[in-house]
Amino acid sequence: MYRRVAISAVALLALTITLVRAPSSSAAATLTVAQAISGQSGTGTVRGYVVGEPTATSTVRTSTFTGDTAIALADSSGETATGRMLYVQVTSSYRSSFGLRTNPGLLGDPITVTGTLTAYFTHPGLKSPTAMTAGGTTPPTTVPTTPPPSSDYYAAAAGKSGEQLKTALHTIISRGVTTLSYDAVWNALKATDQDPSNSANVILLYSGTSRSKTLNGGNSGNWNREHVWAKSHGDFGTSAGPGTDLHHLRPEDVGVNSLRDNKDFDNGGSAVASAPGNFTDGDSWEPRNAVKGDVARMIFYMAVRYEGGDSWPDLEVDNATGSGTAPRIGRVSALLQWSAQDPPDAFERNRNQVIYASYQHNRNPFIDHPEWASSVFG
Repeated sequence: MYRRVAISAVALLALTITLVRAPSSSAAATLTVAQAISGQSGTGTVRGYVVGEPTATSTVRTSTFTGDTAIALADSSGETATGRMLYVQVTSSYRSSFGLRTNPGLLGDPITVTGTLTAYFTHPGLKSPTAMTAGGTTPPTTVPTTPPPSSDYYAAAAGKSGEQLKTALHTIISRGVTTLSYDAVWNALKATDQDPSNSANVILLYSGTSRSKTLNGGNSGNWNREHVWAKSHGDFGTSAGPGTDLHHLRPEDVGVNSLRDNKDFDNGGSAVASAPGNFTDGDSWEPRNAVKGDVARMIFYMAVRYEGGDSWPDLEVDNATGSGTAPRIGRVSALLQWSAQDPPDAFERNRNQVIYASYQHNRNPFIDHPEWASSVFG
């Protein structure tokens, strides 16, 4: 009898040890794309943003997708460097949900995928996925952690005012700029204007509505790309340059965008029912109070960035409305008033930083130094 009890005690002890050790076999933490690229072995679960369709080692399509068999992930929805992308094989069971030809609206959205970490297209990748899910927690590196530039960025503007300041700022913000295609703007806006409270949405400029990133397009209920400096004011269209400059492009409801049309900015008019707080008349638009300063600083940026020396029109701010197709927009007195009454907030400053760190690599100086508006345009 004693012998059987002793054996039972040993068995019980072994079971206890097994139970204590069990937690050590729990699943590994979800990887960032950067971690998955640096650790190409075994299986792993990776969370990242869909940034395109890989078609070769260093080629990723961001529009007009040709197939459903591969997607590229990155830690930023605006990533353009293929070296910071993970190429993911999309096997047949997942193509109807995650293939980009079938689901082009997936571009810019976060997904989580589990599979074998191994080269794909002779590039760091993940193959043979066993799980793919959309949405969920935003990947950890959506907003660049790079701090705003030191005073060195604006060193050439120190001590200047008026036209001298404008000239100095033009040189600063025109140096080393990366231009985007108009198609790439869709993806970029999903990062620059992401709703801080809901990573699946963007904030619309005039209406202030939070709307799903996937509802970008040209139909009723969609959001599209609003040119705050109306592209007809200079006829620069949507070619890479002023027509694709993120510093004045914002998401907006298709219908509200159409109502604003190419009107100048000024106080007054009738209330806009579909965008409370906005007013409009025959030739002007007054935005809601929360973004009056944002609009002014975008206009001031455009007038400094595009001075006519790089094949684009010389954009100017005047004190009139109804400019038509002239490369001018107004009314400067209203814009200066708005800039003063609505200083840059956290959303606007973050947007400036995202554009600088992840996309164009230049800044809107009137967000960093709102006091310069009156010196240049006053």
